Amino acid sequence: MQSEKEKVALGSILASAGLTIGKAVVGVMSGSLALLSEAAHSFIDLIATVMTYFAVRVSGKPADEEHHYGHGKVESVTALAETALLFLLSGIVFWEALQRLLGGHGHMVEATIWAFGVIAVSIVVDFFRARLLNRVAKETASEALEADALHFSSDMWSSIAVLIGLGGVALGLPWADAAAALVVALFVCLAGWRLGQRTIMTLTDAAPSGSAATVTRIASRVRGVVAVDRVRVRPVGDKLFVEVLVAVSRTLPLDQVEALKTNVASAIRSEMPRAEVSVAAEPRALDNESVAERVMVIARNHALAVHHVTVHAIEGRRSVSLDLEVDRKLALGAAHEIADGLEAALREELGPEVEIDTHIEPLQPPEAAGREAPPQRAKAVEVALAEIAAEGRMIRDIHNVRVRETDEGEIVNFHCWVDPALTVQAVHEKVDEIERELRHRSPSIKRVIGHAEPRGAA
Repeated sequence: MQSEKEKVALGSILASAGLTIGKAVVGVMSGSLALLSEAAHSFIDLIATVMTYFAVRVSGKPADEEHHYGHGKVESVTALAETALLFLLSGIVFWEALQRLLGGHGHMVEATIWAFGVIAVSIVVDFFRARLLNRVAKETASEALEADALHFSSDMWSSIAVLIGLGGVALGLPWADAAAALVVALFVCLAGWRLGQRTIMTLTDAAPSGSAATVTRIASRVRGVVAVDRVRVRPVGDKLFVEVLVAVSRTLPLDQVEALKTNVASAIRSEMPRAEVSVAAEPRALDNESVAERVMVIARNHALAVHHVTVHAIEGRRSVSLDLEVDRKLALGAAHEIADGLEAALREELGPEVEIDTHIEPLQPPEAAGREAPPQRAKAVEVALAEIAAEGRMIRDIHNVRVRETDEGEIVNFHCWVDPALTVQAVHEKVDEIERELRHRSPSIKRVIGHAEPRGAA
């Protein structure tokens, strides 16, 4: 894409140079002031196209330490300079046309075949160059190429006016070319005004019309987005830098928030391919949060591990109990201060009348060293588990028994079958009974983890 921009810009330089030379030579040979004015017009266009070529080359450079958003604004600056040249051209043409119409210009136009020929060639070249430049400018969102296209387009209409004027002169109407030149001056002035307006809007970071509403609509459709709080769009060269702030539920874990932000950016880029998207997320408390979710959020914000959160309504008063895990080597006084701080934060969130009970327990080490127990020990535990399960009759087929020895005691893991129609609560209570009985029989066992599977599962 960048090479195509440079190619058409270089082609514009060659076209402008060729037309300038051709119009100047024929203008001098014929003594035609109109052609000499057109040669000057083309020479200014040549300067503009050279500016465009270098602007396109610079704008294609990637972002660096000084230009964090790239170099795309160079094209806007160039387009603004070319707009000034358009106004200058329209002023010169307007002035010369008035001079001719008022009789202040003494030179007569000689309508030679060479004059008609060079103007005809100029019109054809300007037409095709303007079309090509417009196409590439739209594909690459290049303001410099768009300004260049406007120059060639104004050249074409100016040449048509000169051609009409030459025809009028040939028919004995010496004022015809000046009158046509006035119309061209007005057209060039209006075109320069429109281009200058767009360029200034870009340089002042004005968002393209409707872009913020489009981004808001796309982001709002992404699952998990509660609201779109802020959208900022700024055009830089052929890119749109989009910044979006979305509100998400504060109960979402960080990995889900990151996935949501990625989804928002992808959705925007799919509909706006030129967009460079940056998404930020802001946590928000939702009306449908449960009390347990609010407790977990507060604990997480205080970097505390809690579990087994229980919420009850006791005679119109809310009661919350939870297990709080703290460093096992921490003194009870220090641990109690941590619990007090958590309870204060919960009362601030849930109201001062809430009843809170915190059970402090030691935090399990992140990774404890262990070893497999001897086979005879594992077999003895397996037999004991089978005996205990047989007494209750609900838990069947104790299998996959593993016994590991650690410095703090034995850890037992086992699997069992249960009726798939039973509730989780009922199964949990029966498995807990087995765990308690096993620890009662073998005090050396520190922890028992039972995994219940529906009967018939593979």
